[in-house]
Amino acid sequence: MKIKKGDTVKILTGKDRGKKGKVIQVLPNENMVMVENINMMVKNIRPKKAGEKGQKVEYAAPLNISNVSLLCPKCSKPTRAGYKVLKNEKIRICKKCKEKI
Repeated sequence: MKIKKGDTVKILTGKDRGKKGKVIQVLPNENMVMVENINMMVKNIRPKKAGEKGQKVEYAAPLNISNVSLLCPKCSKPTRAGYKVLKNEKIRICKKCKEKI
């Protein structure tokens, strides 16, 4: 996967289209990413004991990796990531401005 934890991404489709956020978790086996404060869902929690009240818990649901695009830190445009080998080190590069991500 070319998107890693801590990257800034732009949402391409869905209810949060156009928003930007930071990747908090990558799920490579499912091709999903979780983005901070994007695709927020509400889960209702039942009370455990008598007399307690139920709760509503908000959480970020995962998005498919194809619905997000990596933002280049240099040119701040949505871009694809490429790879380049420099001095026995494989680095990601921006396909638009050719800078290191």
